[in-house]
Amino acid sequence: MKVAILGVGLMGGSFAAALRRRRLTSRVVGYDLDPQVCARAMALRLLDEAAASPAQAVRDADLVVFATPVGSMPDLLGQLAGAIGPTTILTDLGSTKSDVIAAARQALGPAFERFVPAHPIAGGEQPGVDNADPDLFQGCTVVIAAQAQTRDDALERVEALWRVCGAEIVRMQADEHDRILASVSHLPHVLAFALVAQIAGQPDAQRKLSLAGPGFRDFTRIAAGSPEMWRDIALANRAALGQELRSYVAMLEDVEQALARGDARWLEQLFDLASRTRRNAGGGARG
Repeated sequence: MKVAILGVGLMGGSFAAALRRRRLTSRVVGYDLDPQVCARAMALRLLDEAAASPAQAVRDADLVVFATPVGSMPDLLGQLAGAIGPTTILTDLGSTKSDVIAAARQALGPAFERFVPAHPIAGGEQPGVDNADPDLFQGCTVVIAAQAQTRDDALERVEALWRVCGAEIVRMQADEHDRILASVSHLPHVLAFALVAQIAGQPDAQRKLSLAGPGFRDFTRIAAGSPEMWRDIALANRAALGQELRSYVAMLEDVEQALARGDARWLEQLFDLASRTRRNAGGGARG
């Protein structure tokens, strides 16, 4: 099986590494806007070939994987509409689904039936192909947002690959996926970015950061992620994310008012609810 990876960062590189370790591909071709990224991926033996263009990468490919930031996918899909083979299966690794599906539907024409929308809920705070991990998807959840037109053979092929990579499959509608991920993934990332940026903008930022303990490091770990990727995710899912932000702001206002009136009982009840919920939730999905 020849696989084309479009976007050779942490996720694309890890998918290539996972396929190669499990002997699921005979050839991996990559394309990235930055040629040095593909050169590095070849040095790491994640790729067999670095393509000069997306069209060159997908030529004769059995599987095409879109692993770019979601904001880049509409243009990329449009570029490839005429270059995709008649039997090529396509999938993506995007963290939002409604926008990617809409772009694929518009760009791919008849090939849309061979597009399998997917989101592996996995990742790490350190971006880039140097952090690619062949076991990144081991034990993770992969959401599949198949459409009515999605061919069964394409769906089964993509799901089988994920299972061999150690992932568990959950099928879900795109709008439900985006609503849920806005709450448990996109909002936490925005909050971590905002907190670190707020501190960084203060005159005594270095003094504060020098005294930051494990709680700060745990809470803000994800703020070290890719700014480009998370910019695109936030904008792509801005309706659902905006609703979550408004609810969170309302909660913070309640906390502020409780502090102002010295309401120890209200604060303890809130903290107790959160503490019990977090303990009972366990680790959740990875990523």
